[in-house]
Amino acid sequence: MILYWLLAAAVGVFGAALTWGGAMLVGAGGSAYYVLVGAALLVAAYGLIRHSRWSLWVYGAVVIATVVWALNEGGLNIWALLPRIGVLWALGLPMLMPFVRRRLVGWPDWPPAIEKGAAISVALLPFIVLFATAILGSRFGADPLPAAVLPQPMRLAAPGAASDWPNYGGTTYGSRFSELNSITPANVATLQVAWTYDLKDPNHDGLEVTPLKVNDSIYACNASNVIVSLDAGTGRERWRFDPQVDRASLPFGVCRGVAYYKVPNATEECAERIFTNTIDARLIAVDARTGRRCKDFGDNGEVSLLEDMGDVLKGYYIPTSGPMLARGRLIVNGGILDNQYVGEPSGVVRAFDAVTGKLSWAYDVGNPDRIGAPGLGQAYTRATPNSWTPLTYDDQLGLVYVPMGSPTPDYYGAQRRPIDDEIGNALLALDVETGRRRWLFQAIHHDLWDYDLASPAALFDLPQPQGVVHALALPTKTGQTFLINRISGRPLDRVDERQVPTLGGLPGERISPTQPFPAFMPSLAGERLTEQMMWGLTPIDQLWCRIKFRRARYEGPMTPPGLTPSITYPGYLGGMDWGGVSIDNRGIMIVVTNQVANYIRMMTRQQADQVGAHALGRGPITDPTIAPMEGTPYAGSDPPFLSPLDVPCQQPPWSILSAIDLRLKKVLWSRPLGSGKDSGPFGIASKLPFTMGVPSIGPSLVTASGLTFIGASTDRTFRAFESSTGKLLWESAISASANAGPITYQDRSGRQFVLLAAGGHHILRAPTGQELVAYSLPSR
Repeated sequence: MILYWLLAAAVGVFGAALTWGGAMLVGAGGSAYYVLVGAALLVAAYGLIRHSRWSLWVYGAVVIATVVWALNEGGLNIWALLPRIGVLWALGLPMLMPFVRRRLVGWPDWPPAIEKGAAISVALLPFIVLFATAILGSRFGADPLPAAVLPQPMRLAAPGAASDWPNYGGTTYGSRFSELNSITPANVATLQVAWTYDLKDPNHDGLEVTPLKVNDSIYACNASNVIVSLDAGTGRERWRFDPQVDRASLPFGVCRGVAYYKVPNATEECAERIFTNTIDARLIAVDARTGRRCKDFGDNGEVSLLEDMGDVLKGYYIPTSGPMLARGRLIVNGGILDNQYVGEPSGVVRAFDAVTGKLSWAYDVGNPDRIGAPGLGQAYTRATPNSWTPLTYDDQLGLVYVPMGSPTPDYYGAQRRPIDDEIGNALLALDVETGRRRWLFQAIHHDLWDYDLASPAALFDLPQPQGVVHALALPTKTGQTFLINRISGRPLDRVDERQVPTLGGLPGERISPTQPFPAFMPSLAGERLTEQMMWGLTPIDQLWCRIKFRRARYEGPMTPPGLTPSITYPGYLGGMDWGGVSIDNRGIMIVVTNQVANYIRMMTRQQADQVGAHALGRGPITDPTIAPMEGTPYAGSDPPFLSPLDVPCQQPPWSILSAIDLRLKKVLWSRPLGSGKDSGPFGIASKLPFTMGVPSIGPSLVTASGLTFIGASTDRTFRAFESSTGKLLWESAISASANAGPITYQDRSGRQFVLLAAGGHHILRAPTGQELVAYSLPSR
């Protein structure tokens, strides 16, 4: 009896919630389905209270109508169907049980065999339908590419990395390609863990480090810039250097890598050097063989990166990517803390002598003709766009390629100067000898969405009918990839200036009416959002997401922030983020893209003051989720667009792994990356190993044998795919998600290893760790 009344109450509460929320959705201009179904469920609940047999017929009609509606909205997509029909089926199953039907007036008694068979059939029906949907409609895999159209190998801009991995991107060209081929599609399934190493950081924010391998040593850093040297074959620690970074008051810590340099003709101490630029703004050199400071570099082995920067509050200038070594110079960039106040530190890019530590040149946007440091009492121009992602470099051309971010604050730019709008979100080609700018290519005009150029430019040679073109690929957070002549900076194909939304922005703002889009390269930005794409684990949170979507401004890409909520899609994680792309010797570009929106809510300065929105270090902060943007009339917040259950409001996939033929400019294959086993409501792992495409950050690795290795996804798994088809060939569970770049190398015996950092990522709300994991084929 109790179960009967509990069921009636559950149906009534469910119906009331859908009716109430559905009415709000209709009021916002959305679908009438929820209010209609909610009303029907209230009728069914009332029928149960009155013991009317018609309650079952009404509920059955709701289920049938919902299945038709769900198929119409979501097609044969299992992730679209689950939240729409799962709860209704779960509530409907008990209605076929005897304890319900025996209390309904006028319901005929069924023979036990029929009653049992009907109950079992209805119980299994949803699983049969969902399984069939997964087989027929869900694209969890990738269609093999016919061998006849596979790209033939093409010459890259430089040979890929071989036995060593001496640079962040393998070589200074950043293609993340290795010529090693001992591990192949035929034997990769036998890979096993060869060794592990704990980087030991008690205050860690995860790992984003791409280790270096030089000679027989591995060099890596943790988020506190502690450097270690390990034996490449065994993982045994050789030395450990701790720069004693002051972590107090720093908002985050990241070390994406270190730099290696062999001093020409040197044989004494520090003939080989490892460099780190620390998160507390120091450039440090240590002996690659001993880990001791190189005392002839700067002051006792270090140079302050705050020199000539003027007044810099702690935590506002944070180098996160390692230096780029080019012609004996260390090219150093650094991130500026976003959205705090107008007039933050300079985004200057500098080069330092790798032996002495002396400044070679500085590219200051506000003084582009000045090569050296500012004069006495002066400082580099404040509040200029900054560059924080890894750099790439062409030694033959003498050019270093610097992707720039937007001027801070990100979401309001009426105060920006012409120099900010010229350099913001542009790729710069700087002369490595002088720091002079050779050319720039701007990918975003007057950025209002935190669309920093976060990905390194990947350099390659592109065969054309008229000859080989020295090219680069520039991935962006908008999901677009620009192909550019790296000598001249001119696009290799047409770039269209397309109209973008301009209405609803902040008063006083100037909004660019157009933005550049490549005409022929495939877009990986995802489909334009619709109400039907809103998602949830249940109809209730899905309805909540629909209401929020309808109440926000969204007119497609580049919808400007305003005083009413707006949706930015792709969000600030991209599209493509700092992981960038990999390019193999056949011209196949491998790229991972995120498809998660941000929900932007701006407020007036008066409202910001009322909630205590202050810049870091300039007053008490009562709500750290608000971007204070002091010095402008506004503040705001930019969280991911999540449901009350803390999952994205868009239906999966939330990340995609794709392969693009750079000559044909066509997608060869795409597939969701990652399963939901380590994700779930409120961060609770679901343990469901179904591929859905979970948020992912981190680069891939491609090899001459035709393999793509990638971690990146939040499901704590390292995978290998066949580069030409996207077929999953191997996967291995790891202790934390690998939001860092894998590398491959050979040890002294010629044995090939694949190494990655399993460290998680706080932005992805993934469990963090401190482990390096090396894999190899079984020893014979």
